[in-house]
Amino acid sequence: MFDFSVIFDIGVVGLRILMPLYAIFIVYQCYAAMRRRRRPEKPLVTLMNTATMEKIPVVFWENTIGRKRSNDIVVEDAAVSRTHAVLLRRSEGWFISDAESVHGTYVNGEKTQGRKQVFIDDTIRVGNTEYRFLRGDEYNEELRESWFFKNPSQKPAIKAWKLMLMITLFHLFMTVEAMFWNAGTNTFSPLLLFGAIAVVEWGFFSVSYFVLKRVTFELEALALFLSGIGAILLIRQEERSAYMQLAATVVGFVIFCIIIKLIEDPDRIYRFRLALMIFAVLLLGTSIVFGKVTNGAANWIYIGIFSFQPSELVKVIYIIIGAGTLDKLNTKKDLFIFIGFSVVCVGLLAIMRDLGTALIFFITFLLIAFMRSGDFKTIILAVAAAVFGATFAIRFMPYVADRFKAYRNVWKYAQAEGYQQTHVLTFIASGGLFGVGIGNGFLKQVAASESDLVFGLVAEEMGIIVAITLALAVALLVVYARAITTRSRSTFYSISACCAAGLLVVQLTLNIFGATDLLPLTGVTFPFISSGGSSIISCWGLLAFIKAADERTYSLKR
Repeated sequence: MFDFSVIFDIGVVGLRILMPLYAIFIVYQCYAAMRRRRRPEKPLVTLMNTATMEKIPVVFWENTIGRKRSNDIVVEDAAVSRTHAVLLRRSEGWFISDAESVHGTYVNGEKTQGRKQVFIDDTIRVGNTEYRFLRGDEYNEELRESWFFKNPSQKPAIKAWKLMLMITLFHLFMTVEAMFWNAGTNTFSPLLLFGAIAVVEWGFFSVSYFVLKRVTFELEALALFLSGIGAILLIRQEERSAYMQLAATVVGFVIFCIIIKLIEDPDRIYRFRLALMIFAVLLLGTSIVFGKVTNGAANWIYIGIFSFQPSELVKVIYIIIGAGTLDKLNTKKDLFIFIGFSVVCVGLLAIMRDLGTALIFFITFLLIAFMRSGDFKTIILAVAAAVFGATFAIRFMPYVADRFKAYRNVWKYAQAEGYQQTHVLTFIASGGLFGVGIGNGFLKQVAASESDLVFGLVAEEMGIIVAITLALAVALLVVYARAITTRSRSTFYSISACCAAGLLVVQLTLNIFGATDLLPLTGVTFPFISSGGSSIISCWGLLAFIKAADERTYSLKR
């Protein structure tokens, strides 16, 4: 008699081996499509030195002019300040703004005050150097390619609908495994969840392509890939949480679209900075007054059956406050306002005992401060102040010292402070390369396995290869953000995209390294994967900054 159980067992083994390879292939295709699909690059305008007749291509929407080598347009002139002026494009045309230079900036012989509009054939003088403002086609030499986008035509990018189909199939394979290869009850609940996930994924795709008329969907596809995995992992732990996760994904996508629309005009959003600062401080203050202490931190607000973390929304606001257009960034007043706002945010988070989020804000501050100024002295001073503050906190605040008590000694405190990390390490090892199967893991019995310890849960049930692949999917956002910012329309997009990606990677690092005892456990989430509606919405909000920085997001007319 033919034994069907043999075929079943072979299918189990085959699918578990296939899943890691399939996950790697999907992540590769997402980033490969981002790299290959681009617009042709050509100068927007040309500057011609009237003395030497040298032509300089202007390829960015915002360009610094000055003596310092880091400027977009370097002028070898002792009378020119280190950062002398900013040449920028807006929907109304081209403008030049003096950057508090010593000798001023002149257009057609007239000294500028604030932003001064520049027209074709006008003359611009900085120091003793004069340029004529010409059309972009006046520059007829070949431009250098960016390394990330090198040889874009070598291979066509995968069609977005094919990428979405692969992601949907991956989620279907996860669903099949959750339905048939574990001892859970309510066998068809994963199938119902998969149906809802498929509707949401293809709904997002349809809205993006047919309503918003976007030509790219790789970034959103990557986020949906991760979010779907997180929801399916939850179905065998807490069914309600799985659907809440999916609902948060829908809200997150709406926020994602709204933010992209709001920041289309960086000058407009800049005018609301003060109001946003006050709103962010009030949100954090609300947590201190009304927040419920969860895992030692008073960072949750409960309204009936719903709860949210105000600090997650403040992450998005913080990026908006820290970024800015190039002519604004070169003023000391703007920098001091941002430093003051950062001190208030980190201080309020410290009072709330939300040390993980406070650390994320601080590292994001370092990223923004460096991108704004390029000054290592500012960074060194900030780090020194942070080290002093951390030493003081560990010495005089017992609850902080308790967080570090088990660090690097979790096996010594295996039944106390190190309980969670020891179980993560144990079950990662038991999962091996290909995992024990969705729903068959034991880490789900440990508190916070679906949030703070979710890397261990993925590694146990889906294997360490999938876990590392998902981590790389988030980590590579930094590489992508850095590449697209060289073509962004404004430094607002450049700074916000790089810092949003950096924030996500810092959060990822603290989650993985905290769970595996490489860093103290801070209680932050794995972006898009961990359970938590506030976290999911925040991640989609941060992703909007990366999407907005990509010039392909906008029509060719813009």
